[in-house]
Amino acid sequence: MSNTLDASGAGSDTPNLDFAGTTPYEDYVQADVLTHLQHPRSDDPGEMVFLVTTQVMELWFTVIVHEWETAAKALREDRVPVAMDALKRSLRELEALNASWRPLAQLTPGQFNSYRAALGEGSGFQSAMYRRMEFLLGEKSASMLVPHRGAPRVHAELEKALHEPSLYDEVLRLLARRGLPVPQPVLDRDLAQRYEASAEVEAVWTTLYEDPDLHPDLHRLGEALTDVAELVWRWRNDHLVATRRAMGAKTGTGGSAGVTWLEKRAAKNVFPELWTARSHV
Repeated sequence: MSNTLDASGAGSDTPNLDFAGTTPYEDYVQADVLTHLQHPRSDDPGEMVFLVTTQVMELWFTVIVHEWETAAKALREDRVPVAMDALKRSLRELEALNASWRPLAQLTPGQFNSYRAALGEGSGFQSAMYRRMEFLLGEKSASMLVPHRGAPRVHAELEKALHEPSLYDEVLRLLARRGLPVPQPVLDRDLAQRYEASAEVEAVWTTLYEDPDLHPDLHRLGEALTDVAELVWRWRNDHLVATRRAMGAKTGTGGSAGVTWLEKRAAKNVFPELWTARSHV
């Protein structure tokens, strides 16, 4: 609660309302910038909801990338508690991100079509920050850099992320440093390629889950990663359902395969061995 001083120096419950320039709140939050970034391209009132919701998603992508990069760096430095804190924060952020679908989830085809043309070739798969999220999950693909060739800074950031260890790579390196038998080919793999499941890694997670007391912090880490993976799966499914309702099986914006492509994405799990190992415990 604010507590300012009046002219005599005594305490006052009246907040300071007189600032020479912009308010300290505006200086920190940049609300005036955020609330003037919306430029609808149609006369349909529903486009504003679509535009703002999409921009909110981009902000959540940004903070989740920050959390996962923080976690990856902490794991690299063997600071598991710091990594766990970042992963736990990201769970709340993923829940908020997933809730962003709610304003769009009830769109009828007619409502979406009323402003769909304004998107032109724009599509969510062109989001650079979402691509960085996917790269951190081990979903690497050099072809996903192609749409960003015309934006040198964005392209450079994505290229750097493509060749860096994913969050899961850092987890597996930590397991190896703890003496667990993560195979060397997995540790030495080409980081620019999509992560592929390993039977040997599955066996490592099986061991950790069969005896949680062996490495309790790694067992907790596995559960935090599973929570992340579940919410990513829910994000993909919510995206799929919202798209089905809004446009059925039509070709997606930007020329994507639309629902067909989203169905393939929704069928995949990130951190795959954390799921398959459970069948052996």
